[in-house]
Amino acid sequence: MEEYVGELWHKLVTRVADKQHVGAAVSLDEISKTAAIFFRALGGDAGLNLSAAPSTRHGARRGWRDRLASSGERVELSWRDGETLRLPEKIDLFTERSLNRDLYLWLVALSAADVNDSLPWIVRNQTATLATLARFPGLGSRYNRLVDALLPLRTLPSKLPSDEAAQELAIRQALQQPGSIHTLPLSKKPFQPVPLWTHPSPPVSVSNKVSTSDGAPEREQSDDKNVAKSRRKHAAERTDMPDGKDGFLMMFRAESLFSWTEYINVNRPQDEEDDIESAALAAEDMDSMTVARDGETTVAKLRFDLDLPAAGEDDAPLGEGISLPEWDYKKQVMQPDYCRLQECISPQAQPCELPPHLRRTARRLRSQFQALAPTRTWLKGQQDGEEIDLDAWVRQEADLLSGAHADSRGMYRAQVNQQRDLACLLLADLSLSTDAYASDHARVIDVIRDSLFLFSEALSATGDRFAMYGFSSLKRGNVRFNRLKSFDDRYDGLARGRIQAIKPGYYTRMGAAIRQASALLAAQPQRQRLLLLLTDGKPNDLDRYEGRYGIEDTRMALHQARQLGLRPFCVTIDNEANEYLPHLFGVGGFAVIRKPEDLPKELPLLYAQMTR
Repeated sequence: MEEYVGELWHKLVTRVADKQHVGAAVSLDEISKTAAIFFRALGGDAGLNLSAAPSTRHGARRGWRDRLASSGERVELSWRDGETLRLPEKIDLFTERSLNRDLYLWLVALSAADVNDSLPWIVRNQTATLATLARFPGLGSRYNRLVDALLPLRTLPSKLPSDEAAQELAIRQALQQPGSIHTLPLSKKPFQPVPLWTHPSPPVSVSNKVSTSDGAPEREQSDDKNVAKSRRKHAAERTDMPDGKDGFLMMFRAESLFSWTEYINVNRPQDEEDDIESAALAAEDMDSMTVARDGETTVAKLRFDLDLPAAGEDDAPLGEGISLPEWDYKKQVMQPDYCRLQECISPQAQPCELPPHLRRTARRLRSQFQALAPTRTWLKGQQDGEEIDLDAWVRQEADLLSGAHADSRGMYRAQVNQQRDLACLLLADLSLSTDAYASDHARVIDVIRDSLFLFSEALSATGDRFAMYGFSSLKRGNVRFNRLKSFDDRYDGLARGRIQAIKPGYYTRMGAAIRQASALLAAQPQRQRLLLLLTDGKPNDLDRYEGRYGIEDTRMALHQARQLGLRPFCVTIDNEANEYLPHLFGVGGFAVIRKPEDLPKELPLLYAQMTR
C-alpha cells in the first residue's frame, strides 16, 4: 500500500512540474540529416560527427514544483569540439513544433560560426550570433521568433534576488540586442540555462592519464541486439586504477564488518534484471564516466592471444613490405614512411570449386553480365570497310534522282570489336568486426566471402580486368594486405581457394590500404579505373587511428586516389554509415546495404550500374 501511494504521489507531482510539450517535440533522429546538410552548407567543419549532447546539472534556481518533484536539475545544451557537434537529443521547449525545429536549425547555424573559443561565454555567444546573422540575414526573423518565445519561459528578474536578477537582465539584453553585453554580473548561484546558446562549460573529456597504446580499443560495439542505440555520448575521463592501499577500512579486519542480512531474515530472490540494461540506466544519471586501467603491461600477464596465429598458420609475406605515408589532420602534414604495409598470401589456400549454395545465383549473374562482354559491332558510313553500306548507297541514289544534294558520308561499313576499357580493384575489409554475425546463420566474413565469389563470377563473364585484395591492421607497423587475385592472375580454382581461406584479421587502418590499392590500380592502362571498397565500419586501430584522425587520413587517401584518375566507391553494411561516408566519398560515392545477407547479390548489380 505504501509503495502504491508513493507511486501515485510521484506521478502527481511529476505531472504538475512537467514543462515538456511531448506533442510538439522534435528529436535529433528526425532532423539529423537536415542538420548535417545545413551545418555543412553554412560552412561548418564537414569532418565533425553529429551526436546527442549528454544532460548536465546546471545548478540554477528552480521553482518549488521542480524541487518537490526533483526535476529540472539537468539540461541538454549544444556544443562542439574537434571531433563532434553535440545537439540536444530532443527539443520540446516550445508548444509549437515549428519553433522546436527552428531551435535545432539555429543551434546548427550558431555552431557553424567561427568564433574564438577563449572569449567569455556570454561574449562568445553574442559574437557567434552577430556573425551568423551577418552572413545569413534570412535567419534574423527565425532568431527573433525564438527569442520572443523563450523570454516568457524564463524566470522574471523581479522574482529573483538582486544578484541573480542582474544576471538575468544581462542575458535578456544580450539575447535581444546581441553585442551589447560585455561582462556577466557575478552571482552566488549559476544563471538559468540559455537554450539558444552553446554550453557555457561543456563537459569535455580530459586527456588520458594512462597510455592506451598497449591495450584494447577505446570503444567496442556491442553485439546485443536488444540494447537500444542512442545518439547520446557521455563525457569521460581516464584515471589510474585505485591500488586499494588507502582508506579508513584498511584498519579493520573484514570479518568484523557486519551487514543487514545477518540480522534480517528476508526472501531475496535472484535478480534477473539484465546487467547491460541496468548499466545503461545508471549511465543516464551520471554527469561523466571515469574509466580506469590496472596499469599492468601485457607481458606481466599470462594469456593466449587468439588473434595472433602461429608462424606456421599465418599468411606468407610477399616481399619486404612497403612504407606508406599517413595524414595528420591536426598538424595538417603528411607524415612520410609512417606505416608499414605487408602484402601477403594465404599458404593454406587450396584450389576449389564454387560453393554449391552459390552456383544457381552465379549462373544467373553470368548470363546477365554476358551482355556487357565485348562484342563485334558494325559501324556504318565508313570511308573504307568490309562491305558496302546498302542503306547509304540507296539514300545517295535517291538524292541524285531527286536532284538533292547527295550525302558525302562513306559508303562502306566495317566490323569492329566493342571493348570495355575498364579495370576494377575490389578492396575488402577483413577486420575483427567481420567475425560478428550479420544474421542468424552467417557471420559478416561469410557474407563478404560469398560477395567476392559472386563478384568474381560476374566479372569473369564480362572480361573486365579486375583484382581483389583484403586488408586489416595491427597498429601502423603491421598493415596486412592480402592478395586474393592480382590483375595478372587468372580467376581459377586457386583464386577461389584464396577467397575461401579469408578470415577475420585485426583492425581497419583504411588509409594505408587505399593508398596501396590506388598505386596498383593507377598502374593499369585502362581509361576507366574503379576502386571499390567493401567494408562494415569506419576506420580504426589500436593506436591513435580512431575517430576524426582515422576519418581524415582515409579522406586524404581517397583525395589522392581521385588525383590519380581513379573513381573510388564504397559499399557498406554499416547502418551508421550516413554519418561519416558523405564526408569521405561525397554524395553518390557510396551505397549502404541495409540487409547484409543481400550483399552478395547486390554487389555485382551495383558494379553493372556503375560501369554500364
